[in-house]
Amino acid sequence: MQDALDGATYFPQKSGRPLPGPEQLKRIVDLVKEIVFPGFFSASTMHPLNQRCCMGTLLDHLNVLLKEQIANGLYFFAEADAAKTDNDAPELALAFIERLPEVRRLLYTDVKAMFNNDPATDSFGEVIICYPSIQAMIHYRIAHELLLLDVPVLPRIITELAHSAIGIDIHPGARIGEYFSIDHGTGVVIGETCIIGNHVHLYQGVTLGARNFVLDERGLPLNVPRHPILEDNVIVYSNSTVLGRITIGHNSVIGGNVWLTGSVPPHSRIVQRRASAGGTSTDLFSFGEGI
Repeated sequence: MQDALDGATYFPQKSGRPLPGPEQLKRIVDLVKEIVFPGFFSASTMHPLNQRCCMGTLLDHLNVLLKEQIANGLYFFAEADAAKTDNDAPELALAFIERLPEVRRLLYTDVKAMFNNDPATDSFGEVIICYPSIQAMIHYRIAHELLLLDVPVLPRIITELAHSAIGIDIHPGARIGEYFSIDHGTGVVIGETCIIGNHVHLYQGVTLGARNFVLDERGLPLNVPRHPILEDNVIVYSNSTVLGRITIGHNSVIGGNVWLTGSVPPHSRIVQRRASAGGTSTDLFSFGEGI
């Protein structure tokens, strides 16, 4: 317990450099939004004639900020090598920028999926501007690419910025395919080792979490696969909890308020049984033709 109270033990770094800054990372996300969705999030008007010039300016600002914050993230660890960090940060920033076309492509599939799954919207533009699930996916797609580049700390800060603002918690380590959508979104949790296929749709309050942890010899949890796998074309309705390293087969539907800790085959329909006259149920789940 004494170690836990020893501030010096947990001092984040000894380099003298600042830590990665949430405000600067928010600005990085805003720049990516302006680049990926031109004209939607810019403070100034963008016309076809000046779009190339505007994009060049935005990319230049993004590169400068990203290099600085990546370097701060690398220096977050006391053992970081200064010379290597100073060389790696510009390369990692450029590698991320080169991935922006793919980030853009994936986000456009998410916008289309949200539009196709929600009759309450009239346009793609409304989805881009108004829908919290798209804001969460912008943060996640950025953070996930940085994580794939082995950039420390920054990915988690970026997804937590979205979590704190809109109540959707997606770990940057999760693997999410194309055409992903979340309806309403509040209270959704997606764990670090989740694997989510294409054309998956979640509703508010869904948890894709871990059921238990594997411990090492010191009693500390190991970072091993522990979250669900959702195959293509899965729908999970509101307030359902799916736990553990289980697989939800493709083209399955998980009904609302379901607690699920076992794998189900493709084309499954998992629903709660209706309560009996006495107010109890003999079986929480049933396989049916619909929900």
